[in-house]
Amino acid sequence: MHTRLLHNDPQGLATAAAMLRAGGLVAFGTETVYGLGADAGNDTAVAAIYTAKGRPGHNPLISHFASADAAFEQVEATPLARRLAERFWPGPLTMVLPRTARCGISAVATAGLPTAAVRVPAGQTTQALLAACGFPVVAPSANPSGRVSPSDAQHVLAGLDGRIDAVLDCGPCRVGVESTIIDLSRDVPVLLRPGGITLEALEAACGVMLALPAGSNDARPTAPGQLSSHYAPGLPVRLDAHSVAPDEALLAFGPPLPGSALVWNLSATGDLHEAAARLFAGLRFLDMEGHRRGLVGIAVQPVPGHGLGRAIRDRLIRAACPRP
Repeated sequence: MHTRLLHNDPQGLATAAAMLRAGGLVAFGTETVYGLGADAGNDTAVAAIYTAKGRPGHNPLISHFASADAAFEQVEATPLARRLAERFWPGPLTMVLPRTARCGISAVATAGLPTAAVRVPAGQTTQALLAACGFPVVAPSANPSGRVSPSDAQHVLAGLDGRIDAVLDCGPCRVGVESTIIDLSRDVPVLLRPGGITLEALEAACGVMLALPAGSNDARPTAPGQLSSHYAPGLPVRLDAHSVAPDEALLAFGPPLPGSALVWNLSATGDLHEAAARLFAGLRFLDMEGHRRGLVGIAVQPVPGHGLGRAIRDRLIRAACPRP
């Protein structure tokens, strides 16, 4: 199967929506990363995402909507959920809530759980595509499972060309790391995955401190991004490096360490927003070019753990975890 590259214009949007309506797989850019889209209510289409990505079937997916009202037809909206939707949607926040009795999201997408993960993404093209579809669209990152997430259309083609129907080229992603996921199905809100909305901003909006998960849940994840090994390049990743060997590539943050001839700087000025937007592209570049030069690993300079740094560090820790 040949994967079509669709332009970001009215014809490309209409073609992408028609493909999704027909049960096809179409990757498209959001403000976070590129997602691999399918009709969330179509069991066969959703199952095809797991096959194309090589994704474990017990790892649930996020459903994307054009509006909060559409999302809250599928899940039970608590007062806190509505408050967070008003504050952060459209945007990089995913909420896990109990499914309603009329929920049409496939049980394949929710991995059989009584909850569903929902989001209203930002971006004119994404919003137009979801509105044209008129149904929820599941869209995990458009890459082979466990590998580095894609932040532009060419990244998608590098990993999934021939496995999916099309890619809607929406340009580079603005945020660059996946959405924050908060579980609102329990008595106390739980931060399941740090992402594009910071913990500090969420706690301010919630008016309470969020509980944090005990750790990775490889056996029974309740939301995406909880597997211990994830977002991984081919070269091994070494975290919090204060020196770099000549046979290592360097993922720098701030002034780069001396000693490596291959450097990708997330942000020379230490800007966490710039670093998040450049993270996945940097890991991909260092992995590909490092392999070409015969390097043996990627050293990563320390990144602070506050604000967006929490999401960046989460992705790097999972990238460095040995694969099962």
